[in-house]
Amino acid sequence: MSQELLATITEVLAEDFGVPEDDIAPDATFEALGLDSLDVVELTLVLEEKTGVKLEDEELEDIRTIQQAVDKIAEKQG
Repeated sequence: MSQELLATITEVLAEDFGVPEDDIAPDATFEALGLDSLDVVELTLVLEEKTGVKLEDEELEDIRTIQQAVDKIAEKQG
């Protein structure tokens, strides 16, 4: 499941935000990928649409890396 989520996030970052796929890794921070806080909010809205999982603002504050996003979405899907 988490590989699927990682692939989804990678696809969204590459297609919607123009992040080079080579830069996208589980331990990459959104900041390192060039995303600001508004981009992260937009990303979560797209992921909510694709996964059906809503991330609350309080939860977003703790998510800094792609792996943390994958883990949180998987936890809420579970």
